[in-house]
Amino acid sequence: MTNFLVKTLANSAALAVAIWLLEKITLTGDSTGKKALTLVLVALVFGLVNIVVKPVVKLLSFPLFILTLGLFTLVVNALMLLLTSWICDKLDLSFHVEGFWTAVVGGLIISVVSWAVNVALPDGD
Repeated sequence: MTNFLVKTLANSAALAVAIWLLEKITLTGDSTGKKALTLVLVALVFGLVNIVVKPVVKLLSFPLFILTLGLFTLVVNALMLLLTSWICDKLDLSFHVEGFWTAVVGGLIISVVSWAVNVALPDGD
C-alpha cells in the first residue's frame, strides 16, 4: 500500500512539474484545493494507464523498440499522456494535453521527475 502511495505521489509531482513547465499542458480548477485533488486524480488515471495499457503497447511495438534502440519509448510515453488526457476529459477532470509534441516533451519531463522523486522517496511495501 505504501508503494502505491509513493508512486501516486511521484506521478503527482511529475505531472505538476510538466504542467508548470509547459503551457500547453493545463490543469484548471476554482481553488488550489480543487486543483490538488484533480492533480491526484489525474495521477491515479495516469498510473492506471501505465499499468494496464503501456505493457500491451510495448509488447506490440517491440520491433520498433529494437529498431530505434529504445527511442520509441518517447512515443509510447507521449501516447500514454495523450490517452490520460482523453480519459480525464471523459471523466470530466480538467486536465488537457494539447498536441503530440507537447506530449512527447511532457512525457520526457514526467519520466525524469518521476524517476528523481522515486529515488528520493522511500520504497516501502
